[in-house]
Amino acid sequence: MLEVSPVRAFSDNYIWLIRTPGDPTGAAVVDPGDARPVEDALDREGLRLRAIFVTHHHPDHVGGVRDLVSRHGAPVLGPAREEIPCASSRLSDGDRVNLDELALEFSVLDIPGHTLGHIAFHGHGALFCGDTLFSAGCGRLFEGTPAQMSASLDRLAQLPDGTRLYCGHEYTVTNLRFAQAVEPANPDVEATLEASRELRSRDEPTLPSTIGLERRINPFLRCREPAVRAAAMAHAGRPVSSVEEVFAVIRSWKDAFR
Repeated sequence: MLEVSPVRAFSDNYIWLIRTPGDPTGAAVVDPGDARPVEDALDREGLRLRAIFVTHHHPDHVGGVRDLVSRHGAPVLGPAREEIPCASSRLSDGDRVNLDELALEFSVLDIPGHTLGHIAFHGHGALFCGDTLFSAGCGRLFEGTPAQMSASLDRLAQLPDGTRLYCGHEYTVTNLRFAQAVEPANPDVEATLEASRELRSRDEPTLPSTIGLERRINPFLRCREPAVRAAAMAHAGRPVSSVEEVFAVIRSWKDAFR
């Protein structure tokens, strides 16, 4: 199991710091939108940056890449179909990342929707999925279609239950409030919301989640559930037939949810 810790950036971003099993002084980071908090964490822990993983091109996920490469010379592994600063490995679905000296190995998944070239890294029982899948939620459709995002989420939902979910933002409480609006009778949503509020009251992260938990609480992974379909139809005021239509309705609903 990887040792992964959050590095906070901006108002709600998480940059994930991975202690590499093959090098006790080595570290990798995922989606460094800001170099300064990464440098602070490395200095505090006495670590050397050995690799940078990037899931997509948005500035709050890549804004610190150039500075980190300039200082540390670490390779940058990112999506093949997006412009990533200093990219040394351009990755797409089915590729495998093997950093033998760090004892790190990940499979790459194409998960378009939030952006068209978005990828995820899966390995060591962990999933680094950027802004595609959040705890109890999913990313906005800035570039992709509802069909693309629905298919990407279905793919992630098929990963093993115990897979630990490391996403890019602390959105869990707000997402669970929306999940309650969709499924007010779901006891798992209520229990997870209570636990998440307690964590946030202590300024602690709600992440990582797990894929098994997300299948129970995340409305965007539950579009085949009768209660979620019924909620989508009630909100839309019309029949909703396909999984993609259910997803599109609840994504639009979430966009306006307060």
